[in-house]
Amino acid sequence: MTPSAEVARQFPATSLAGPYEDGLDLPYWEGLRAGELRLQKCGECGLWIWGPRWMCGQCQAFDPEWVAIEPVGRVFSWSRTWHPFIPDLADHLPFITVLVELPHAGGRRVLGLLVDSGDTDIAIGDPVAGIIQQPADSSWPVLRWQRATMPSESGEQR
Repeated sequence: MTPSAEVARQFPATSLAGPYEDGLDLPYWEGLRAGELRLQKCGECGLWIWGPRWMCGQCQAFDPEWVAIEPVGRVFSWSRTWHPFIPDLADHLPFITVLVELPHAGGRRVLGLLVDSGDTDIAIGDPVAGIIQQPADSSWPVLRWQRATMPSESGEQR
């Protein structure tokens, strides 16, 4: 799931990389270290959950399980950033943040940076695949997104 250095644009980690002190999202970060994208799924009702929760919001069962999913999806929304409001990324402008809808996780949506962004075009519905990068300036790997080809419903590659 990790591309070669020439394929993926490297971003530094931000100060937000890594688990919260309460440990709620630790399995997510441990999953990235293991090369997996993990999201929560309620063992009682099957609801996919993101962001992490102690309790299922649908059936109120406690301690949803963490499940590894295939990190592929489609761009649900995106934004190109030209302003250095995130100091850690100020030297990497412009960059594109994508909201990716994950079909293997009940349509849950996660945010991330598009590694091959810059001045290229992106469109809602474009297929993307998750990659895990280990920034040199962080002890925690981060999930990034890159363009991908996915079969359409008619069997053609998009």
